[in-house]
Amino acid sequence: MADIVTDFAGDDVAPISTGEQAYERIRTDIVFGRLRPGQRLPLEKLRTAYGVGIGTLREIFSRLTPEGLVTAEGQRGFQVAPCSAEDLKEIAALRLLIERSALAQSFQSGDMEWEGRVVAAHHKLARMEASLLAGDRTQAEQWKRYDWEFHQALVSACGSKALLNVHSGVYDRYLRYQMVFVIFRGSVAAEEHKALLGCALRRDAAEAQAILEQHIQGCLDFAFHNRLIT
Repeated sequence: MADIVTDFAGDDVAPISTGEQAYERIRTDIVFGRLRPGQRLPLEKLRTAYGVGIGTLREIFSRLTPEGLVTAEGQRGFQVAPCSAEDLKEIAALRLLIERSALAQSFQSGDMEWEGRVVAAHHKLARMEASLLAGDRTQAEQWKRYDWEFHQALVSACGSKALLNVHSGVYDRYLRYQMVFVIFRGSVAAEEHKALLGCALRRDAAEAQAILEQHIQGCLDFAFHNRLIT
């Protein structure tokens, strides 16, 4: 049975089709590394795993191809998009370009409700980072979900749905590298997140942009220095 999406007032908005549910599941499995880079995507096997027909799976993989998460192999079918150092650099540069712009617009337009979203998102992320720093690595996926929520909250008041959609897609491709290669920089990243929160509350977009650039470049440096990806 299709799920029902509700708005904040609790009214029914629209059912989510079985195909759309499968699309979200497959996309999430790729982003969080459960479907590995370069893995073949056999239609017959996945038809059973995701509960949809072969035609629907083809449509899903065709949607994920321009998103950079799946590659088509002609008559051979589909595979999860491979990972490479050059691809990570390109995605990181694109994320920085988009997020810098969205940050500036969001900081200028954000109201008290926006501040509340940012503070709440950071609180969850900080608690999860504290657990990781204490040695608990069992909730890595939840940590990255909170990381996504925090960065998305920071730009959520930018006023452009199109910009938010582009940012979300690029961030997911960036997130896949963090999940697949377990990129966690410890207290350094946690302090950068805390600094970004402070910038948001002060509306200091210029400082936030500088910290964001340091944040993303630090992730690249960490990955390459530790030979997590070559």
